[in-house]
Amino acid sequence: MALYVQKFGGTSVGSTARIESVADKIISYRNKGHDIVVVVSAMSGETNRLLALAHEIDPQPSPRELDVILSTGEQVTIALLSIALQKRGCDARSFTGGQVRILTDEAHTRARIREIDDKKIRHELALGRVVVVAGFQGADEEGNITTLGRGGSDTSAVALAAALKADECQIYTDVKGVYTTDPRVVEDARLLRSITFEEMLELASLGAKVLQIRSVEFAGKYKVPLRVLSSFEEDPGTLISLEEDTEMEAPIISGIAFTRDEAKITVSGVPDVPGIAYRVIGPVSDAGIEVDVIVQNVSADGTTDITFTVRRADAEQTRQIISRIAFDVKAREVSLDTKIAKISLVGVGMRSHAGIASKMFKTLADESINIQIITTSEIKISVVIDEKYLELAVRSLHSAFDLGEEDQG
Repeated sequence: MALYVQKFGGTSVGSTARIESVADKIISYRNKGHDIVVVVSAMSGETNRLLALAHEIDPQPSPRELDVILSTGEQVTIALLSIALQKRGCDARSFTGGQVRILTDEAHTRARIREIDDKKIRHELALGRVVVVAGFQGADEEGNITTLGRGGSDTSAVALAAALKADECQIYTDVKGVYTTDPRVVEDARLLRSITFEEMLELASLGAKVLQIRSVEFAGKYKVPLRVLSSFEEDPGTLISLEEDTEMEAPIISGIAFTRDEAKITVSGVPDVPGIAYRVIGPVSDAGIEVDVIVQNVSADGTTDITFTVRRADAEQTRQIISRIAFDVKAREVSLDTKIAKISLVGVGMRSHAGIASKMFKTLADESINIQIITTSEIKISVVIDEKYLELAVRSLHSAFDLGEEDQG
């Protein structure tokens, strides 16, 4: 008998019919003798509806009251699912985050989990019940309701799995698992049967939307095996764990991530003096804007060019900040390009295989795709290119690295 924490997202519980289907899936596990803790999100679209209601009254509502409103979405779902389970003769009980004592800090709308008291859940499991917990929420030391930010239900599930030392945390979604790349761009994208936390963290941070970065970090830290699988199809999905694939023919590259949500700022002709990079980039970071790729090139005339990328939504604000700085540091020019995209190859096999970068660059060159920026880490190579070549580049790289072939083993 195993203990599973199963998380169902908004699409999976988007209607009463889907909630009934989720109940059937949970009971199929119960009938095999497993203990089940379920974490659910609000029904699809409900959080946005509640947010809109609050903003109708006040465009900037109190974060504390906003948390009280937003947490009701999950409260509805846990009750409906528990009713569906009880109707099927399965003893179930629902709990809000505060009731099971998911203790968080006081940062409303973006709280962090401090600890979880697992006594109540273990008591309910010992009585033979399925425990249904509201994701995305907890309570601070004063008993105030808090929420964990968008995607917080994944984090709730992983945190509960860590506290309960569950055998597996299963994240049910509307896709079958983690693919080598987005199947909407590459038709023969392959479903990965296994991937490491390290690889998944890179893919999630680089644009893959299957899992929230925060939940993957949490799972890796506490060594919680994660499985991503479909709510609508019977398939074992993708297992994310510490174990690296040791098969002789295991692929070097696990996946290709990409994002269109990028803009490039170049500050040209900056004096090449110590601390200049901080003087340029520092104010951008101080404004709460996340800087991604940074490249600095020294020219023959003793000046330097600094190029960096930010989210496209932050592009105009960044340009305004940099334009002010450029005058102070006597820069020659500031340019902004919002028509770029970033593509990344990810795989732990890069550590022990040479030639990955050169193969990537040749593949893009063969398609006459110019690389604007290159950045690497131990298990990742990222390039910035013109956005109009994004899909061609992804398909070409997917083919060049044989990622569409049948899964080994």
